[in-house]
Amino acid sequence: MTQNKRKIINDPIYGFVTIPGDLIYDLINHPYFQRLRRIKQLGLTNLVYPGALHTRFHHAIGAMHLMQEALLNLKQKGTEISEEEETAALIAILLHDVGHGPFSHALEHSIVKGISHETISSMLMNRLNSEFEGKLSLAIQIFNNDYKKKFLHQLVSSQLDMDRLDYLKRDSFFTGVSEGIISSDRIIKMLNVINDQLVVEVKGIYSIEKFLIARRLMYWQVYLHKTVLSAETLLVNILKRAKELSASGITLFATPVLQQFLQNNYTSADFEKDPVLLDLFARLDDYDIMAAIKVWSTHPDTILKKLSEGLLERKLYRIELGQHPIPDTYKTELTEKAARFYNVSLKEAAYFVISDEVNNSAYNSSDFKIHILMGNGTLMDVAEASDQLNIQSLTQPVTKYFICYPKDLKSTH
Repeated sequence: MTQNKRKIINDPIYGFVTIPGDLIYDLINHPYFQRLRRIKQLGLTNLVYPGALHTRFHHAIGAMHLMQEALLNLKQKGTEISEEEETAALIAILLHDVGHGPFSHALEHSIVKGISHETISSMLMNRLNSEFEGKLSLAIQIFNNDYKKKFLHQLVSSQLDMDRLDYLKRDSFFTGVSEGIISSDRIIKMLNVINDQLVVEVKGIYSIEKFLIARRLMYWQVYLHKTVLSAETLLVNILKRAKELSASGITLFATPVLQQFLQNNYTSADFEKDPVLLDLFARLDDYDIMAAIKVWSTHPDTILKKLSEGLLERKLYRIELGQHPIPDTYKTELTEKAARFYNVSLKEAAYFVISDEVNNSAYNSSDFKIHILMGNGTLMDVAEASDQLNIQSLTQPVTKYFICYPKDLKSTH
């Protein structure tokens, strides 16, 4: 008896989501995709917003649902989309995040060097394409923007894609931050295609303004929240120290798969040379990292122990975030204090004092414009079509600078 693959998933945001066909059902059940259940969508954001425990799996299913809605709406408006193109676009959005490593963006550059999650997503999609006998070829073309119908790629990746519509709505819901709530239904209903470009009908302009403002607010209030930055900085430094100790010949507790990545600094060239590496990476998730950190919190190495303890017990660093670069003298003064306080060298004390910068760009019109289809049939960039002055200002990227250090340092002299 063949299994019924027309399943439904009950999603807290959209209600019942239908799995549209056997191929997509089989992809969702593949170990590469099931791994996303074990990767939190928002890294360590739950240390600030306790509800933010949703996963990349939730998000990918939600983005696929929005893609179904968008394609149905465009077809009703006369845009030609074949059944094959529809399935391919759904697969492209479903797998767009399959290459994320543990804790999503937080460890993007810690586990492997110089390889983005998009590149790993591409590699995994190619691997799946071999396994599924070429049935993902069109989805990969759309994902890479190599397909003739450019609007299909824009639905997957642009300034107004199904990825962003889902994560803003989902992350608002799970964090409880209402500033991120957007009207994804209305935005999707207002989408159209003109000259192979995704456009928004003029009636939807206020929903787009709200979407851009929501995105800016969610960045400062959730994604780049200063306590989240502090926690993620701690996590990055734990991995950095673990790798340094491993390189010096000290064997740390780790799951076999994490051990491989601790003992080697793999680059994209290594992934190209050794096909086994990709499968190894696809077995890593949040659980490998947390299991190790629990054990490392009792390690004899002062630095690894302190950092791991801090994350486990939520003794996070104090963080100062502002508009101006952090003076070197201030960083040096804090590093010297840390060296004395923890009785470590200046080089080692650098693990306790970290400065960096973050950027927030709500709308980058040089990347892909959000075109508004005016009543007279002309197209205008949303920043020009909007009567809201703040939409113009949202096109300007904002940079903030921060420094993190243990709270103990402020009480020492």
